[in-house]
Amino acid sequence: MPGFGMLQDGFDDGVIGPVWSQSYGDLVEADGRARIPCTSGFAGYRSASAYTLTWSQLALRAYPPDPTGATTAALSLLVLSDTGGTDAGFIVDRAQSAMGLYLRVGYADPAALFPAYDAVAHAWLRLREAGGSLYWEASPDGTAWTVLRTAAAPAWTAQTNLSFLMESHRDAGPSNFAEVDNLNIGRPGRISGAVRTDAGPGPYARTGTTLRGG
Repeated sequence: MPGFGMLQDGFDDGVIGPVWSQSYGDLVEADGRARIPCTSGFAGYRSASAYTLTWSQLALRAYPPDPTGATTAALSLLVLSDTGGTDAGFIVDRAQSAMGLYLRVGYADPAALFPAYDAVAHAWLRLREAGGSLYWEASPDGTAWTVLRTAAAPAWTAQTNLSFLMESHRDAGPSNFAEVDNLNIGRPGRISGAVRTDAGPGPYARTGTTLRGG
């Protein structure tokens, strides 16, 4: 089974690809981004349950929803196991001015961290597994990453039936949307002559054909 690093989508063709087979809500690709309605209901891009997180990553450019009128207006970016409430990832809530770094069982994580959300420093987010550890990371530009949290990778992250969810929801206020771009596609570096000075967050080594979202 492929690692999550093989799940790539630039959201540029206006078509929600078949890799997002478990999605729900009125999703669209617009202006080169995945657009997720942020309403009192729920909408989300969800991949097929066909991946592993072992020695792999999920990196993307995140655009959380405008929080006007809400006490919670969140963008959730979660790797889901086959057990409800057992997951890992980020929940960015601009209404709370915070970002949750979660490794949950039964929808709870007593060790979760909640750094203040910084739209510049946390513009890009990445969850990866390497050598038995999970890393929650952020970057202002998709090239230089800062580790925000580490934890031992639980056994379920090695399963081969994991899925990735990008979901948005708000409790009040006018409906709007969250957006995501460049899933596992590195930001182009600056090139001078034949020398690349800034490398993007390239996926880990992989075999087989890359799976793209469309």
